[in-house]
Order: sequence, then C-alpha cells, then structure tokens
Amino acid sequence: MYFRILNNENSGELTYLLADLSAGEAVLIDPHGRDLPVLAALLSERDLRLRWILRTHHHDAIHTTEPAQLACLGAPVVQGADTTGDPGHLGQDGAVLPFGDELIHVVATPGHTPTCVSFAWRDRFFCGGLLAVTACPHQVKPQAPEALWDSVTQKVFTLSDETLLFAGHEQRARAVSTVLEQRRWHPFFSGLTRDEFLAHMAALLERPVPAPTF
Repeated sequence: MYFRILNNENSGELTYLLADLSAGEAVLIDPHGRDLPVLAALLSERDLRLRWILRTHHHDAIHTTEPAQLACLGAPVVQGADTTGDPGHLGQDGAVLPFGDELIHVVATPGHTPTCVSFAWRDRFFCGGLLAVTACPHQVKPQAPEALWDSVTQKVFTLSDETLLFAGHEQRARAVSTVLEQRRWHPFFSGLTRDEFLAHMAALLERPVPAPTF
C-alpha cells in the first residue's frame, strides 16, 4: 500500500492519496483543481490508475471551476447529495467503493455542510471539516450545527479509540488524531451537552466572518 498526505501551506487544506500498488489503483480524497499537475505527477510516478475522486465536502459555489478541473483527472467523483438531490456517484451512506484489493466505506456525516460525507478505510477515518469546526478557510461556521453534533457523537465518537482521524483542514497545525483524543479533548464536543454545544455554535454564528487572506 501507498499513502501520501499533501498539504497546502497557505490554506491549510489537506489532500490524501491512497493506492494499492500491486493492483496499480489509487483514490484521491479531497483533491483540489489547483493541484492537478502535482496529482498527475504522483499518479504517473508509480503508474497508478485513478479509481475514485472522493470529496468529503466542497465549496463549488465559491470555486465554480473546481468540478471541471477535477473532471480532467478522468475518474468518477463521489460526494454527498447537492441541492438538487443528486447523490453523486455512489455517495450514499453505506456505499462501498473498491480499489485494487481494498475497500472504502462511505459514511454520511452532515454538519460542516448539510451534505458532508466521510470515508472509512482500514483503521482510518477521513472526515473533512467535521472536527475542524472553525478551520475551513472557505466557511468558518458550520451550516448545520444540530447535524454536526449528531454526526460527531453518534458516528465518530462511537468508533474504536484507536481509529485515526484525518481532517480536510489543519487544526492547530495537525492533520491526524485519534478518536480517543478527540473524545477527551475536543474544544467543542468534549464534556458538553448537546444544548451547550448548540449554544456555543449559536454564539459562533453571530460573529462576523473574516475575509479570506489568500
């Protein structure tokens, strides 16, 4: 197996490359159109065929050219349902996506946006902006706080303590943590009731959104 993390130092956004080298197949999690030359070079370097493009969430209303750019990679895109109700390619909760001899499971985890999904592979859980509540440079406030609480407490914190959590955005300069760590120490979820969490989110939503600096 081959696993690679790509980090955009300006935005803090993270992209993940997973590959079954024996089968020559790979998937990309949360790739960005601006990185196409680098992504294509990584795939070519190891002679990998891109099997899936997996998106935990997107901000295509802001980055309108992103879908067309990602289409240039030539692989099916898996993401949550958009506002028209289109579930994307196999983006439904519980879908199983094969690549080589490996399997990735799709888990619906709305909250950061109403259509967010996460991807489970082996002992790793790729959860995009779910836990990085204020770290997304394009949207620093969760769109669906009630759903966010349910997704984190019912779908993430119920995983085994050792499960590795990979974010879509850096938070405090970190890309990976564990379920045990987040359950104990997360500033917005640990030790709070649902009502207390929602009160925190309501206060957050009342704050002005700073303009992006990049």
